[in-house]
Amino acid sequence: MEHTVRFDIAVAHGFVLTELAGVVDVLRLANRISAQPVFDWRYVSISGGPIRSSAGAEVATDPFTDKPSADYLVALGNADAGHPDLALGTQMRAYISRQARVVLLAEAASRYIAEKRGAEQRHTTHWENRTILLERLGLFETKSALAVDAGAIITCAGMEATYDVTLSLASRHVSSATMMTVADILLHERIRHHNTLQPFSGKAVLATGDTALDSAIALMQQNIEVPLPISRIADETGLSKRSLERRFNRMLGTKPNRYYRELRLSRANNLLLNTEMRINEIGLACGFPSGFTAIYRETFGMTPNLARKNGRMKT
Repeated sequence: MEHTVRFDIAVAHGFVLTELAGVVDVLRLANRISAQPVFDWRYVSISGGPIRSSAGAEVATDPFTDKPSADYLVALGNADAGHPDLALGTQMRAYISRQARVVLLAEAASRYIAEKRGAEQRHTTHWENRTILLERLGLFETKSALAVDAGAIITCAGMEATYDVTLSLASRHVSSATMMTVADILLHERIRHHNTLQPFSGKAVLATGDTALDSAIALMQQNIEVPLPISRIADETGLSKRSLERRFNRMLGTKPNRYYRELRLSRANNLLLNTEMRINEIGLACGFPSGFTAIYRETFGMTPNLARKNGRMKT
């Protein structure tokens, strides 16, 4: 082994533990299987000192240095792409100038994409953040893939896709057999290719075992912002509208329209509680161009404003 491969893991307040584990546990297990310290890592942040995750766990961090020595910089997401600690342009340039690769996860990727809008290069981020970029900036060129490798910079959806990207990066430095063993220990069935579509953003689903019904659900998932008529969904799946209704009732105990509406409201509720999108933007993004507040109140028993306030009080 020529040298220990070093990862600097950049965290901001509210960082996501799933993503931290997706980096550290892969590297830790690779060291264990290799029986030598192939990888090393440390935590860095803009200010240094203790940084608290969204789950309340803290990590001790070092401040960024002007001349980093790491081979990789991995910036974790934190559910707020507008957080000032995710503005890492200066730090990224320092790493890239020293031939390091930069991996941006979820909101860290979104921040970079927003700052680089108009650039020809294509990137990806988590589907929640992609919705924000579409609504606010009209950035339709962001992909729905798990990750996009653009050379010096890799953008990634984050969450569990972090494992796939870290497994892929680590396999450049140890044998493929070692990394497959790491994936097996993690019960990670396979290392997904970067081009794999994110669930809920275009990937075919197998929710019921009924091919036509699963196709209908996939069409609903793919058409949240501008909902399709149920009759068209039926046509696309080769069923009559009545046959589709029977299948929904038999397999899911509901009607297609109700299922579609609940799917869009679930997406809306997630955006409401976990992003900074304005309420009217959320309504538009989830297929409710008007009357969203009333529809939300009827479903959840409170206004979107109150739900957002209550959700923040619990975090």
